Amino acid sequence: MPYATIDGAELYYEVHGKGFPLVFAHGAGGNHLSWWQQVPAFQKEFTCITFDHRGWGLSTDPDDLGPAAFAADLGRLLDYLELDQAFLVGQSMGGFTCLNFLMAQPERVKGLVMTNTFAGMRREVWLASGEAERKDAHETWERRRTTGVKRALARDFSSNRVAETFLYKQIRLINENGPNRLQADGQVMRLRALERAPDTSASKEALAAIGTPVLFVGGEHDEVMPVPLMRVAAALIPGARIEVVPNTAHSVHFEAPEEFNRIVGDFIRAL
Repeated sequence: MPYATIDGAELYYEVHGKGFPLVFAHGAGGNHLSWWQQVPAFQKEFTCITFDHRGWGLSTDPDDLGPAAFAADLGRLLDYLELDQAFLVGQSMGGFTCLNFLMAQPERVKGLVMTNTFAGMRREVWLASGEAERKDAHETWERRRTTGVKRALARDFSSNRVAETFLYKQIRLINENGPNRLQADGQVMRLRALERAPDTSASKEALAAIGTPVLFVGGEHDEVMPVPLMRVAAALIPGARIEVVPNTAHSVHFEAPEEFNRIVGDFIRAL
């Protein structure tokens, strides 16, 4: 199995195909396997790189550095693979990794896709949001908290696509039952603390200074990263735009892979 030793951690990664590098960074409920519908679609044109964040999947985190090390890990992984520049695709938590790496080393990012995410921008997005947007988001998040129903997939996905729903859960269980016995909720809280603190979150000025092309991809029914807030996020980055995929929720890449791949492919090929 391919591992890169990075700041005490063993980062699991995979490389498929050949061409300009295209890196996929998974969310909190995923790992390198989350991109099983993207790698086959892009590997004939691009060098597709998937990896497990430290503490997720098959990657270790012996010093418990957690999300604070994600962006640096990505840079070190590119160094290890001797890659000067890449396209980045970050889903949910992976958006935090990719956005922070972009702001730290903009010359190494050809283009960034933020899918189902404004991670890393949470503080500034909230400050820039209007009263109606905040109210709707609060109601959605409060309902998820009180009912315990936390959908990552669209409401009818589970009943209509049973086998894929089963696979989605099994991919997540590799995190929970694998070598790390990951407690994802605790790590997500650490991530949100980084996003909310003024000294570790992306500032409005830093976001406004981004010159790299950025595309946001949202799910119409995403309850984790609601589309209205994603639109606010896109407005904070010069030239950024957003595409919303109908009848999907928090995992557009999994729920509507053909449409997702088309949107991402059009974006990166144009660059």
